[in-house]
Amino acid sequence: MIFQRAVRREFAHSTAGVFIALFAIMVTTQLIRLLNEAAQGDVDPGAVVALLGFASLNYLPPLLSLSLFVAILLSISRSYRDSEMVVWFSAGLSLTAWVRPVLTFALPLVLTIAALSLLLSPWALSQSAEYRGKLSNRKDAGQISPGTFQESSAGDRVVFVEAVAEDTSHVRNVFVSETAPERLGVTMARTGHQETAANGDRFIVLENGRRYELEPGVVGFRILEYARYAVRLETREADGIKQTPKSMPTLELLPLNLPRYRAELLWRVGMPLSAAVLALLAIPLSFVNPRAGRSANMLLAILVYVIYNNLLTISQGWVANDQVSFAIGVLMVHLMMLFLLPLLFYQRIAVSSFLRLGR
Repeated sequence: MIFQRAVRREFAHSTAGVFIALFAIMVTTQLIRLLNEAAQGDVDPGAVVALLGFASLNYLPPLLSLSLFVAILLSISRSYRDSEMVVWFSAGLSLTAWVRPVLTFALPLVLTIAALSLLLSPWALSQSAEYRGKLSNRKDAGQISPGTFQESSAGDRVVFVEAVAEDTSHVRNVFVSETAPERLGVTMARTGHQETAANGDRFIVLENGRRYELEPGVVGFRILEYARYAVRLETREADGIKQTPKSMPTLELLPLNLPRYRAELLWRVGMPLSAAVLALLAIPLSFVNPRAGRSANMLLAILVYVIYNNLLTISQGWVANDQVSFAIGVLMVHLMMLFLLPLLFYQRIAVSSFLRLGR
């Protein structure tokens, strides 16, 4: 019991340290990307913190999985380097005796990764998409500032307002430039106001103005005078936020039998499964030969981790392209890595016995 408490405490400290380092790197890279989007005008600067939070929630499952793998690897490798494993083997205990304390520590984290992957990450992605959509709506719907040219998110419309009434009920001296493949239109009006239709579409209603229309390749232009002219603002709010497989709740994915939805479900299920398998693989991969270099096992462990994740991505692509079934895609990679586990254990136990006899 004392040994297991000490091991779990060391695992916890190592996991926390690795996770903090990885999380800091992820937050920094995401912050740089969002600040770059804000500088280019694609993201409202006030939304950077919220979008950073949603991105952090989305990346938590792979970060926790990698932190668990590296923490177990580092802790058992330290036992080899400090010759604690020599005492372990001399007491008649095998390397497989580490399986129980590793699984005891890993199980709560695996369940956490499952909850994050199946529930929280899709929610974070959907909230991020909805937040970006609302910001675009706010931009398109005309948060009108007098004296400034405001371009729509699609880049096909520019609105200029000279002044806004004190009660914000209407605007004065409005200029609207619209670009379309078949014509270029410039609309001017003395006054205008905003209206919202029953289906959510928003309009700028211009009054007592004039419109100029020019068709490419045609000499001359048309002049239209009007008493009332409505310019429709194409907002995402009216069309609704389009859901992708990544942002759909897991319960909505389950009844859908299309390949792209099955592929997304495969990835969500695969995250906790791969975390559990990697925790077990870290036990034999942590072997350190005191007579050899101390970094060889780390290079091998990194190679195994990269191969494992690439195989998961490949199986997801096969399921998305309907090349293999969902069941085969789920079981194929994880069973292959589990079949590798007894081979690694056998090799490490054999090497440890040889080194112990050699001493």
